[in-house]
Amino acid sequence: MDKEAFEKYLKDRYYDQIRWYGNKSAYSQKMFKTLITIVTVSSVLTPILLITRDEWLTYLAILSSVIVAVGTTLVRAFNYQENWTSYRTTSETLKKEIHYYNAKLSDYHDAEDPEALFVERVESLVSRENNLWLVCHAPKKEPA
Repeated sequence: MDKEAFEKYLKDRYYDQIRWYGNKSAYSQKMFKTLITIVTVSSVLTPILLITRDEWLTYLAILSSVIVAVGTTLVRAFNYQENWTSYRTTSETLKKEIHYYNAKLSDYHDAEDPEALFVERVESLVSRENNLWLVCHAPKKEPA
Protein backbone atom coordinates (compact mmCIF):
# COMPACT_ATOMS: atom_id res chain seq x y z
CA MET A 1 0.00 0.00 0.00
CA ASP A 2 1.50 3.35 -0.96
CA LYS A 3 1.94 6.17 1.57
CA GLU A 4 -0.68 8.42 -0.07
CA ALA A 5 -3.38 5.73 0.08
CA PHE A 6 -2.39 4.96 3.66
CA GLU A 7 -2.64 8.62 4.70
CA LYS A 8 -6.06 8.81 3.04
CA TYR A 9 -7.14 5.68 4.92
CA LEU A 10 -5.97 7.17 8.22
CA LYS A 11 -7.82 10.41 7.57
CA ASP A 12 -11.03 9.05 6.04
CA ARG A 13 -11.49 5.81 7.96
CA TYR A 14 -9.19 5.21 10.91
CA TYR A 15 -9.57 8.50 12.79
CA ASP A 16 -13.25 8.59 11.89
CA GLN A 17 -13.76 5.18 13.51
CA ILE A 18 -11.93 6.24 16.67
CA ARG A 19 -14.16 9.33 16.87
CA TRP A 20 -17.32 7.32 16.21
CA TYR A 21 -16.57 4.68 18.86
CA GLY A 22 -15.48 7.33 21.35
CA ASN A 23 -18.67 9.35 20.82
CA LYS A 24 -20.93 6.29 20.98
CA SER A 25 -19.17 5.10 24.13
CA ALA A 26 -19.64 8.50 25.79
CA TYR A 27 -23.32 8.59 24.76
CA SER A 28 -23.97 5.06 26.04
CA GLN A 29 -22.19 5.84 29.30
CA LYS A 30 -24.25 9.00 29.78
CA MET A 31 -27.53 7.22 29.01
CA PHE A 32 -26.69 4.28 31.29
CA LYS A 33 -25.69 6.47 34.24
CA THR A 34 -28.66 8.80 33.77
CA LEU A 35 -31.21 5.97 33.59
CA ILE A 36 -29.66 4.05 36.49
CA THR A 37 -29.69 7.20 38.62
CA ILE A 38 -33.35 7.86 37.79
CA VAL A 39 -34.28 4.23 38.48
CA THR A 40 -32.39 4.20 41.78
CA VAL A 41 -33.87 7.47 43.04
CA SER A 42 -37.38 6.43 41.98
CA SER A 43 -36.94 3.02 43.63
CA VAL A 44 -35.97 4.65 46.91
CA LEU A 45 -38.76 7.25 46.74
CA THR A 46 -41.60 4.82 45.99
CA PRO A 47 -41.90 3.20 49.44
CA ILE A 48 -41.33 6.54 51.18
CA LEU A 49 -44.18 8.07 49.20
CA LEU A 50 -46.44 5.10 49.95
CA ILE A 51 -46.02 5.21 53.74
CA THR A 52 -47.28 8.79 53.91
CA ARG A 53 -50.81 7.59 53.04
CA ASP A 54 -51.51 10.92 51.35
CA GLU A 55 -53.65 10.46 48.22
CA TRP A 56 -51.60 12.87 46.11
CA LEU A 57 -48.34 11.22 47.17
CA THR A 58 -49.82 7.79 46.40
CA TYR A 59 -50.31 8.89 42.80
CA LEU A 60 -46.74 10.15 42.81
CA ALA A 61 -45.61 6.72 44.10
CA ILE A 62 -47.47 5.06 41.23
CA LEU A 63 -45.73 7.38 38.79
CA SER A 64 -42.41 6.62 40.47
CA SER A 65 -43.06 2.87 40.03
CA VAL A 66 -43.80 3.38 36.35
CA ILE A 67 -40.56 5.34 35.97
CA VAL A 68 -38.65 2.43 37.55
CA ALA A 69 -40.26 -0.07 35.17
CA VAL A 70 -39.68 2.05 32.08
CA GLY A 71 -36.13 3.04 33.04
CA THR A 72 -35.15 -0.55 33.77
CA THR A 73 -36.63 -1.71 30.49
CA LEU A 74 -34.76 0.98 28.55
CA VAL A 75 -31.43 0.05 30.16
CA ARG A 76 -31.94 -3.60 29.19
CA ALA A 77 -33.48 -3.01 25.77
CA PHE A 78 -30.77 -0.68 24.51
CA ASN A 79 -27.81 -2.39 26.24
CA TYR A 80 -26.29 0.94 27.26
CA GLN A 81 -23.81 -0.56 29.72
CA GLU A 82 -22.65 -3.26 27.30
CA ASN A 83 -22.35 -0.76 24.44
CA TRP A 84 -20.45 1.69 26.63
CA THR A 85 -17.78 -0.84 27.57
CA SER A 86 -17.61 -2.49 24.15
CA TYR A 87 -17.31 0.81 22.25
CA ARG A 88 -14.72 2.14 24.71
CA THR A 89 -12.67 -1.06 24.36
CA THR A 90 -12.78 -0.85 20.57
CA SER A 91 -11.84 2.84 20.60
CA GLU A 92 -8.88 2.26 22.90
CA THR A 93 -7.72 -0.78 20.93
CA LEU A 94 -7.86 1.22 17.70
CA LYS A 95 -5.83 4.02 19.32
CA LYS A 96 -3.21 1.51 20.47
CA GLU A 97 -2.78 0.12 16.96
CA ILE A 98 -1.26 3.32 15.53
CA HIS A 99 1.38 3.25 18.29
CA TYR A 100 2.31 -0.32 17.39
CA TYR A 101 2.55 0.70 13.75
CA ASN A 102 4.68 3.82 14.45
CA ALA A 103 7.04 1.98 16.79
CA LYS A 104 7.22 -1.07 14.49
CA LEU A 105 6.19 -3.35 17.36
CA SER A 106 4.67 -6.79 17.26
CA ASP A 107 3.83 -7.95 13.73
CA TYR A 108 4.85 -4.60 12.25
CA HIS A 109 8.53 -5.21 12.97
CA ASP A 110 8.96 -7.81 10.23
CA ALA A 111 5.99 -6.92 8.03
CA GLU A 112 6.61 -6.73 4.31
CA ASP A 113 3.85 -4.09 3.99
CA PRO A 114 3.18 -2.54 7.44
CA GLU A 115 0.53 -0.18 6.05
CA ALA A 116 -1.50 -3.04 4.60
CA LEU A 117 -1.11 -4.94 7.87
CA PHE A 118 -2.34 -1.89 9.79
CA VAL A 119 -5.43 -1.58 7.57
CA GLU A 120 -6.10 -5.30 7.89
CA ARG A 121 -5.86 -5.20 11.69
CA VAL A 122 -8.02 -2.08 12.01
CA GLU A 123 -10.70 -3.50 9.73
CA SER A 124 -10.59 -6.75 11.70
CA LEU A 125 -11.21 -4.84 14.94
CA VAL A 126 -14.12 -2.92 13.41
CA SER A 127 -15.57 -6.09 11.93
CA ARG A 128 -15.29 -7.87 15.28
CA GLU A 129 -17.15 -5.02 16.98
CA ASN A 130 -19.86 -5.12 14.32
CA ASN A 131 -20.27 -8.88 14.85
CA LEU A 132 -20.46 -8.42 18.63
CA TRP A 133 -23.11 -5.74 18.18
CA LEU A 134 -25.18 -8.06 15.99
CA VAL A 135 -24.96 -10.85 18.56
CA CYS A 136 -25.98 -8.53 21.42
CA HIS A 137 -28.83 -6.88 19.51
CA ALA A 138 -30.20 -9.76 17.47
CA PRO A 139 -33.71 -10.81 18.48
CA LYS A 140 -33.59 -13.75 20.87
CA LYS A 141 -35.09 -16.91 19.44
CA GLU A 142 -37.58 -18.70 21.65
CA PRO A 143 -36.78 -22.38 22.25
CA ALA A 144 -39.17 -24.75 20.48
